[in-house]
Formats: sequence, C-alpha cells, structure tokens
Amino acid sequence: MAALIVSHKLSSCLTSPQDLSKCCPSINSTRPPSFQAFSCLHRLYRFSSKKTRARITAMASGIVQEILPPVLDSTSDPPSLFDGTTRLYTSYICPYAQRVWIIRNYKSFLAECFFTYSYFCEEQGLQDKIKLVPIDLQNRPAWYKEKVYPTNKVPSLEHNNEIKGESLDLLKYIDSHFEGPMLFPEDPAKIEFAEELLTYTDTFSGAVITSLKGDSEKELSAPFDYLETALSKFDDGHFFLGQFSLVDIAYAPFIERFQPLALDLKKYDITTGRPKLVSWIEEINKIEAYKQTKRDPHELISILKKHLFVIPLHCTFEINLNSLYSC
Repeated sequence: MAALIVSHKLSSCLTSPQDLSKCCPSINSTRPPSFQAFSCLHRLYRFSSKKTRARITAMASGIVQEILPPVLDSTSDPPSLFDGTTRLYTSYICPYAQRVWIIRNYKSFLAECFFTYSYFCEEQGLQDKIKLVPIDLQNRPAWYKEKVYPTNKVPSLEHNNEIKGESLDLLKYIDSHFEGPMLFPEDPAKIEFAEELLTYTDTFSGAVITSLKGDSEKELSAPFDYLETALSKFDDGHFFLGQFSLVDIAYAPFIERFQPLALDLKKYDITTGRPKLVSWIEEINKIEAYKQTKRDPHELISILKKHLFVIPLHCTFEINLNSLYSC
C-alpha cells in the first residue's frame, strides 16, 4: 500500500506541505513543520517501489561534489569565532570526526532534494549551514585548544555560540537540532538495540585493534561475528536497524579502516562467511553522503600501521585509540 501511495501520489506530496498529512497520517504533529515534512518524505522513500527509489537516487547523483576547505595548522589564523556561524571542527583522517561529517552530509543531501517539495535538488542544506573547519592533527593550531575546545580533540561543533564535542553525542545533537530525516528510530525495540550498538562501538574498535596486534584469528573474528549477528536482528533492510540510521554512521568509518587493515596485516577477510556484513558494506557504499568522506584505503593503512606497532599491547583501550587516530 505504501509503495502504491508513493508511486501515484509522490508528486502531490512534494507539491505542498499541506498534502503531507494525506501521505503520512501518523506523522508526529508535535514536531516543527520542517521536521514533519522531512520525516514523512523519508518514510515515503523507505517504503517506495524500486522504480521510485531509483528516481530519487538519480537526483542525488546530480549533486555537485563539495569543494573541501584547506586544512588549518599552527600557522593558520582562526575563523571569526562565535560570530553565529555553525562550524564543524574536523579532520579528514579521523574516524570519529568522519562520523559527524557523514551525518552533516546526509542531512544536507535530503534537505537539498526534498526541502522545496520538488524533484529539483537545490544548492542548500547542512553543507551551507554547517561549515567544515579541518584541523591538522599533527600540527594543531594553538587557538583551537585555547579558544575553541580545551580538550584539543576533534570533532567539535560550534553552534549557537557554544562548543559541543564527542562524536556519538554530536550525531544525536545534529539529528535532533537540524533539518533532515530523523536518523534515530521511533520504535522502542529499535531504540533499545540502537543504544546497545552505540555503546558497543568502543568495545568493537578496541577488540579489533588488540587482535590485530596479537596472533589469534579467533579473537579477531569475535567482534565481526558480533556485527554479523546484530545485522540479522531486523529484516526490513540491510542496515543495523533495518533502515539507515545513526548506528550505521557510527560504525562505517571503522569498518572502512579495519577491512583493508585486517587483509593487509593478517590476510584476514572480514566478509568471509558473513553475508549480512557483505550486504551492509555494499549498501553503505552506495550512500553519497558517506562516499564523499572516504579516504584512499592505502592512505588509511599507512596511517594506522605507522602508529599501531608503537603502542604497547598492554596499553589501555583509550590510549590505543588516542595514539592511533590522534583525534
């Protein structure tokens, strides 16, 4: 029924916000109108036919690749801080910063395509509303620690003249404070599982890092077996919660790094015997918002290998991550 609605009435839904109630009668009317619109259109996309999805995906392919700003180092002047501009202080090589970069791009993409209620993708959205400020992690500008974020880590977000940090917190913050489809579930069972998976992200990364430094293939298999089992819980899509969500964004940068690194160091293919993980990787690599943040695998391997074997195996997980990514 949903597919039929999308196939025959999508145009009317995109013509006027007043028509959204006809297509999404169950939408939460307590949310701001813009959020209602995005949520409805996102649901329509999720339940649309393959033909209609292809139509919407075709729009995305026309979005111009963002011209990335240059990296700022210790010789760089700061931007005009706390002037009302929303800025994402980031790094092009840090997986934690990449998480927030992905959601900023993803919300931007759908805003560009849907906000005008037409099939035309305009040059607007979060890419204009959240400016990237890339930081050189090996040669950080002093002003970043002194005037922006005392922890001197990335990512951080300058919004409403305040600074907020921690990548998982920022995913939820951007999801709830900016226009675009909501990426955190409404279903109670999915909310509970989402929180479990988000909590597990650090355990997952730590287990893989430790295993890559050790000799046990069994230890290396365990965290990826966990993901394979998690991907089997819901059957309404290829992602962790069925449909694409914050959980997928949280794991994507680490899978992007661990897949080539495990193959390079251990000749271990993380996808062997894990069909759900194979499908997940294939599907997430189709998402333009993520693709725009990806780095050359050889570059990632080089960075990780440079630091991986100078960390004593007995070091704590937190030290491992700080030393590996310098985020």
